[in-house]
Amino acid sequence: MQSHQHLARFFLVFVICVAPLFAAAAEQKPAQSSGFPAPPLISPEVHADASVTFRVRAANAKEVILEREGADPIYMQKGDDGVWSVTTPPLPPDYYGYSFAIDGVRTLDASNPSLVPNLIYPGNFVHVPGSASLPWEAEAVPHGEIHHHFYKSAVADDERDYYVYTPAGYNPAKKMTYPVLYLLHGFSDDASAWTAVGRANVIFDNLISTGKVKPMIVVMPLGYGTMEMIRLGWNAWSHAEVRDENFRKFTEALLSEVMPQVEKEYRIRPDRNSRAIAGLSMGGSESLLTGLNNLDKFSWIGAFSSGGIPDDFQKDFPALDLRANPQIRLLWIACGTEDRLIAVNRNLRQWLKAKGIQHTDIETPGEHTWMVWRRNLAAFAQQLFR
Repeated sequence: MQSHQHLARFFLVFVICVAPLFAAAAEQKPAQSSGFPAPPLISPEVHADASVTFRVRAANAKEVILEREGADPIYMQKGDDGVWSVTTPPLPPDYYGYSFAIDGVRTLDASNPSLVPNLIYPGNFVHVPGSASLPWEAEAVPHGEIHHHFYKSAVADDERDYYVYTPAGYNPAKKMTYPVLYLLHGFSDDASAWTAVGRANVIFDNLISTGKVKPMIVVMPLGYGTMEMIRLGWNAWSHAEVRDENFRKFTEALLSEVMPQVEKEYRIRPDRNSRAIAGLSMGGSESLLTGLNNLDKFSWIGAFSSGGIPDDFQKDFPALDLRANPQIRLLWIACGTEDRLIAVNRNLRQWLKAKGIQHTDIETPGEHTWMVWRRNLAAFAQQLFR
């Protein structure tokens, strides 16, 4: 009988003192009670009018900023659910890189699997679709292939890679040969940049299928002569000796390692009139330095928003004079008018004009962005090997 009384008192104490605690905890328990993370947000969300809503969950953050390629940073607004969001005005069709800055810390969009590879500042991208007339929009056309190669560089003393695009219909067993474009990325990018971000393979697929571009092989190497450039980050450009070593060793690695390998493995025409070199930003400078100083190897040279070479052009191109004109089939120098590098590009073109070097000046609206460089590539490629 006494044990029954003790048991009754235990249940009475539980009901009065303990049970309310469990009830309160149940009321405060989040919907995700299994320990799994909250479901991903819809971010980015592209609307019918081409505006885009970005969202990120950061309940304890004090400030969240959207940093979008080609646009000023935008402060996002916090909702009662701890989700920050912002909606852009309607955007022109294109691919836009972006990231979030959460209390000053750069952060990827965890809800978006579309990534922008980068050795310093990786990011995400959003696609605002457009019409079939845009060369980077994937269409139902014959597609080429992308091949990924790895090798040990004796010049740079490291393991590195390069990508090769072969056009639709390429068959290594056939005797048909192709011209080649060596296509270079910019500072902080890796060797995948022109395909992963620049959509180069899609651009070539579309333009080749319509006859606007001649079928060609495109080689996209890692663009660093020394990886010290990346270890120093953006401060590398203030180290003249590192910058110069980077440019010098890149040219050496391209000419002595990459070119012999690809021209042995692929059906490439081994003559200067069938070789082009072009690149963006740092790669634009590398294209000029490599191409103009090796006119026995390249006839077609393109530079998009070139950066990294100082204004002492005579030092960088000591042998360039009027005798170069018969060798240059195309020297194509482009830059966006809102680009911070427009001044050095205009100075270069003025120096070339004073030297009597034939070249094509291209200025388009835009900043230092992939939106400019995709258009540069599409326009430049249509001039090649004609």
